[in-house]
Amino acid sequence: MSWKLDSDRPIYTQLLEILQINIVSGHYPPGSKLKSVRELAMDAGVNPNTMQRAFAELEQQGLIRTERTAGRFVTEDTEMVGKTRETIAGAQLDLFLEKMEQLGFGRQEIVEFVSTRALAQAGRRNSASAGSDTNGGAQA
Repeated sequence: MSWKLDSDRPIYTQLLEILQINIVSGHYPPGSKLKSVRELAMDAGVNPNTMQRAFAELEQQGLIRTERTAGRFVTEDTEMVGKTRETIAGAQLDLFLEKMEQLGFGRQEIVEFVSTRALAQAGRRNSASAGSDTNGGAQA
């Protein structure tokens, strides 16, 4: 896992966001056991108290639970994970829309721009995966 932390924002906030993204993206699947606070803090290069603060917030949000002798686990409530994913995505989309409007794009222009870019990116991905076919696309 990449712990790219910057000095512009509080470390605790960044840790919380990274952990949330890893939960909602499935990197940490529902029910999976998390590393200890100390291990994750060492991986991220932060103070364990800062990581503990992020864990406490995740627990308050219901994304993780603590079992007294077994450690911390990702919630098995997939509905909650899905809602959290949509909340995070919505916040990112709102920021994107605000920036696009600052650039002078209208809503319809934004829709067209995103659609065109998404289709172009999908085409590049399809071309790249076809090019990586070991037998040149021929059926065996």
